[in-house]
Amino acid sequence: MGPRGPRSGRNPYQLTEETPVYVISVAAELSGLHPQTLRQYDRLGLVSPDRTAGRGRRYSARDIQQLREVQRLSQDEGINLAGIKRIIELENQVAALQARVAELSAAVEGAAAVIQAREAAVHASYRRDLVPYQDVQQTSALVVWRPKRDG
Repeated sequence: MGPRGPRSGRNPYQLTEETPVYVISVAAELSGLHPQTLRQYDRLGLVSPDRTAGRGRRYSARDIQQLREVQRLSQDEGINLAGIKRIIELENQVAALQARVAELSAAVEGAAAVIQAREAAVHASYRRDLVPYQDVQQTSALVVWRPKRDG
């Protein structure tokens, strides 16, 4: 463990779009929704913010984007909340599968590189004094072998 903890390559104070920093009133204002709507979306599992030790909700920038998307799907597209929840679940599943495909692709590329390196090592170990065998073309000629006889 490094001097900055287990994630020595990352600043623990750096904010990302996943960092829960907005209280419900600010999140409501940023998303253009009423705080009660945010509470309902949380109860329904549409947008689930992180919680503080005192059980207060803390929304991230990603949560704000998701709140706006839920509102857009509901108001502009006319999709009910159950349908929106299913859409979100499927989008999350697709994202997880895409991440897994990327992970497996990287593993395959790594394995291919190892195979190529091993193949190159095998080729480098070939003896250079050996001549490759060329298969003689088949003909209809008949060769009779007669062993030499002594005497």
